[in-house]
Amino acid sequence: MTAINTFNQRGGNPSDPGQSSFAITPSDTNQLPFVTRAIYVGTGGNIAVQLLNDSSAVILMNAVAGSLLPFQVKQVMNTNTTASNLIGIY
Repeated sequence: MTAINTFNQRGGNPSDPGQSSFAITPSDTNQLPFVTRAIYVGTGGNIAVQLLNDSSAVILMNAVAGSLLPFQVKQVMNTNTTASNLIGIY
């Protein structure tokens, strides 16, 4: 499944506040249902992500619990992700 990018559909700027959310289940095979504007970190740790325009994953090291990471992410990888209780904001 390919992550749906709602930025073009809704208009506005990707840095505008999010309008909806979903729980993130990290997966090495499945993309997120929507491209995020940000990720809320419930329990801190590392987050391996594939950004909107990248074909490989990057690890966001030591994400702090309670933080909001302003990235357009299409996939959160299970491998190398130790953070949990992640929420996608779009």
